[in-house]
Amino acid sequence: MKVETKLFAYMTPFFIVVGVVYGYMVEWTEPVGYLALFLTGGMSGMIAYYIGFTGKRVGPRPEDRLDAEIHEGSGEQGFFSPWSWWPLLLGASAAIGFLGMAVGWWVLYIGAGLAVVALVGWVFEYSRGNHAH
Repeated sequence: MKVETKLFAYMTPFFIVVGVVYGYMVEWTEPVGYLALFLTGGMSGMIAYYIGFTGKRVGPRPEDRLDAEIHEGSGEQGFFSPWSWWPLLLGASAAIGFLGMAVGWWVLYIGAGLAVVALVGWVFEYSRGNHAH
């Protein structure tokens, strides 16, 4: 994960420098632009730290080695629920929430309620019923 760590680590000072330049060019009167760039730099730094920390804990992957073969990356990549409808409901509730920010705050509350229901359903999908582990 060295390449990914370096990528995000190099983006951190870039976004901070661009934020300073942008703030200087608008004479620090428009706070949304330079603040968004500073926050993007901070998020990039957090991602770089997390990927670097995880890479040290997990060890080198086949993608990180120059002498790796294709078959070394094969196998199970994780568990994914193939017939779950909860992600669709969660995405729809996020769309309703964003619509609420544009139309009216009362719609946002409906979207937040649906998002809580969808998230709880998705998390506990395999905790009960025929698919319980």
